[in-house]
Amino acid sequence: MQEYARVLTYAIPFFLLLIGIEWLFGKSQNRVSLRSFDTISSLSSGITNTVKQVLKLSIVIISYEWFYDHFAIIHISSPWYVYVVGFIGLDFAGYWTHRFEHVVNVLWNRHIIHHSSEEFNLACALRQNISAILNLFTFLLIPCALLGVPPNVIGVIAPLHLFAQFWYHTVLIDKMGVLESVIVTPSHHRVHHAINDIYLDKNYGQIFIIWDKLFGTFQEELSDVPPVYGVKRQVKTWNPIKINFQHLFLLVSDAFRTKSWTDKIKVWFMPTGWRPSDVVEKYPVPYIIDPDHQIKYSTPGSLGLHIWSWLTLFVILGLMFHMFAIMGDYQIPELLTYGAFLMLSVYICTALMDNDKSALLAEGLRLLSVSIIVYTSGHWFGINAMYFYIYLAISMGMS
Repeated sequence: MQEYARVLTYAIPFFLLLIGIEWLFGKSQNRVSLRSFDTISSLSSGITNTVKQVLKLSIVIISYEWFYDHFAIIHISSPWYVYVVGFIGLDFAGYWTHRFEHVVNVLWNRHIIHHSSEEFNLACALRQNISAILNLFTFLLIPCALLGVPPNVIGVIAPLHLFAQFWYHTVLIDKMGVLESVIVTPSHHRVHHAINDIYLDKNYGQIFIIWDKLFGTFQEELSDVPPVYGVKRQVKTWNPIKINFQHLFLLVSDAFRTKSWTDKIKVWFMPTGWRPSDVVEKYPVPYIIDPDHQIKYSTPGSLGLHIWSWLTLFVILGLMFHMFAIMGDYQIPELLTYGAFLMLSVYICTALMDNDKSALLAEGLRLLSVSIIVYTSGHWFGINAMYFYIYLAISMGMS
């Protein structure tokens, strides 16, 4: 927990620096779209996912260690070779995990947040889920276990493999020559994020594009078909917590509403977007049919709200780093309280951008939670309570 937090303490500022560089360079060329609320939504999503990962808020059904202990038939002794095999194995597993999440209705809920931005930039790479509570796909690493790749090697490779997927979320890099045949490039990934019919559900690869070419899911970016980004059923909110569970809510509603008992089961496992026929007729959901005429989600906001939203984002980010710094001094229940406060703060910030009145109710809940902690300890995890109350009072006024 603490080790991963320490890695993120260095990685996150580096990502933010690259986002800033992309914005400056893209602005000079008029090529990068960084809408204020959309960018805050992306960064806020990154915060929620980071809190979830650091606090280990997920359940592993069968661990990789178990597969390694029971299935390893050889053990690779070469120090460098084992990392190469592990990286390739992890990427193979990542391809199939990614593909399953796109094509199975219930699994799409784990991934929709990543595609929810209607822009394509480095910030949207940080849109990662908090809804994947169950780790379902460890079995895809069985080839690594068979080859005797130690669990500690997978532990080292996994964050590196994840961080290596950041750079290609950009429109600033055109096609990259011979590399287009080997690795996932920005061009490949622009296709993956697009909702144009010809691009839909293509290029699942994470580092190596060879898997898509091998399994028939590759699509080249076409010069005469500009990618249009987002999801077919627009999320219509800046709130990453809502986006994380929006598709799941639709599935639960459809399963409850349909009169067919067969469809109550099928709705979870059919291809993404499938709905029972009786529900479709009675409860239609709007979809984007013509991506070329997409109207991007937008909400009105004063200059003051934009400034406040950015200030709030950096306050939350600073508090997250504070949580990282004090993790060794507190027990899990206390850290979970801190994590819940950060999640609630993200909800409030992005609900304000949506002009959502539920922000005021959330503000009251946040104030209550802070008051309880301060009453019992005299401070907020070592921070003078006065500063918190000043910030909360201003925030409630904005709500």
